Amino acid sequence: MKLHFFGGAGTVTGACYLLEVAGKKILMECGLLQGEAEADDYNNSEFKFNPAEIDAVVVSHSHLDHIGRLPQLVKAGFEEKIYATPPTVDFARIILEDSIKILEEKARHAGVIPIFGDQEVDQIMKHFVPVDYYKKTEILPGVLVEFFNAGHILGSAVIKIAAEGQIIVFSGDLGNPSSPLLKAPDFLEEADYVLIESAYGDRNHESPEKAKEIIEDVVEDAVANKGVLLIPSFALERTQQLLYHLNELVENHKVPAIPVYFDSPLALRATSIYAKYPHYYNKEATDQIRKGDDIFTFPGLNVTRSSEESKAINNVDPPKIIIAGSGMSQGGRILHHEQRYLSDPKTIMLFVTYQAAGTLGRRIFDGDKKVKILDQEISVKARIEKISGYSSHADQKFLLEWLNHFQKPCYPDIGEKCGRLKKVWIVQGERSASEVLATLVRDQLGVEAEVPQLDQSVELTETAVVGEAIGVK
Repeated sequence: MKLHFFGGAGTVTGACYLLEVAGKKILMECGLLQGEAEADDYNNSEFKFNPAEIDAVVVSHSHLDHIGRLPQLVKAGFEEKIYATPPTVDFARIILEDSIKILEEKARHAGVIPIFGDQEVDQIMKHFVPVDYYKKTEILPGVLVEFFNAGHILGSAVIKIAAEGQIIVFSGDLGNPSSPLLKAPDFLEEADYVLIESAYGDRNHESPEKAKEIIEDVVEDAVANKGVLLIPSFALERTQQLLYHLNELVENHKVPAIPVYFDSPLALRATSIYAKYPHYYNKEATDQIRKGDDIFTFPGLNVTRSSEESKAINNVDPPKIIIAGSGMSQGGRILHHEQRYLSDPKTIMLFVTYQAAGTLGRRIFDGDKKVKILDQEISVKARIEKISGYSSHADQKFLLEWLNHFQKPCYPDIGEKCGRLKKVWIVQGERSASEVLATLVRDQLGVEAEVPQLDQSVELTETAVVGEAIGVK
C-alpha cells in the first residue's frame, strides 16, 4: 500500500491523495487550490499522475477544494466511477456549475482557456455512484469503502478503506459537533493510518451560545446605527445555519424583524437540496420540522434570484442584513455589496466562515484598510466582527477527541490495551496550524504524527511507515 500527497499538504484547500492498493490506484478527493498565490498555476497544471490509470475516485463532500478538479480529471482521460454520498452527488452539479463563471472570468483576465465548462460538468456527473452512510461497498476487487457521517455539510463523509489487511481512514472535513442542523461527526475506533484535517488545528471555537449572542448583538447594533450587516457566507451549511438561527431569533422576538436579503442563487439551490434530506438533520432541527416550522424561512426574509433583484437591494434604506456568497469573497454577489458598503463606518461585516490565506476575505479579516474589489480600490471603514462558532470545521479540542477514539499503540508498562493505530498525517490546514496539532497528537495521544510535504510519497506496511519525497533519492 502506497500513499501520495498530491494536495492538501501544508494548505487548507486542494485536497488530493492517491492510494495504491491491491494493484489498483484510488484517488481520494480531487480539489481546487484556493486563495494561495500559486493557486491558478496549480489548478491549470497537469496532474502529477496519469488520470487514465486511476481505477476509482472517492470524495468526502462537495466543496470545490475537494471536487473542483474532477472535470479536468475526466478531460484528461479518467473513465471509471466516482463514489460519494447521495447529497454530495446532488451538490456536486450545482457547485461545479456555479464555479464556471468565476473560472471563465479568471481565465479571461489571464488570457488562458477556462479549465472546464458545462460540457465537462455534464460528463463528470455520469461517473458518480451514490453510496449511503454505513454501507460497505467493494469498489474494486479486495477494496472495501465505507462512509461515515463527518458532520461538516449535508452528506459529508469520513472515508474508511479496508484492503490488504489494513485500514486507512480519511477524515475529509470534520464538522463542528455543535452544528445547529446536522448530527455530530461519527467516532471510529479501528484504523492503521489516519489522515485528519487541521483547519482549526491551533485554536478552539467559542460556544454555540456565544455565537448566538454575537449575531444577536450585531443585528441590534446594525438597527441602532441604521447600518448594513454584511455577511459573506458559503452556499452550503453556513447559509443554512444562519437562516436557521435568524429564524429562531426573529420568531422569538429576540431581534427586530429588519429586512434580510438572501442574495445567493447557489445557496437557494443548495437549500432546496437540504429540504430533500431531513433525515440527515439532528434531533433539534428534526423536531422543529415535525412541529411545522419552516426552519429556513421567517418574517422579513427576502430571496433575490435575479441580478436585477440583487441590485434593487441598494434601493432599500438601512438597517438591513445581506447574506451573499462567496464565503471568502473570491467571487459572487458579495463583491458588489462589499464594493458599495465596506467604506461606510456604519457597516458591520460579520465573518462566519474560515478565511483561507491569500483570499480577499482573509485580507479584510486581517485588517487591511484598503482592498481591491472588481478592479476598484476600496477603503475598509466597516466594523469587522467574527463568529468561529458557526464554523463547519471541528476545532482543535474536537480533532483531538476524535483521534482519541482510535485504538492506540500498546504501552505494556502502563497496562494499556494494545491497538492498531500506527500513524496520523495532519493535512488540510495552514502548515503552522497543522504542526501545532501534530505536536499535540504526539505528546497527548502518544501516536506518531507528521505534517506531509506536497508530493511526498509513503509506503504503508503492516509494521512500518517508510517516507520518501518524490524525485528525491
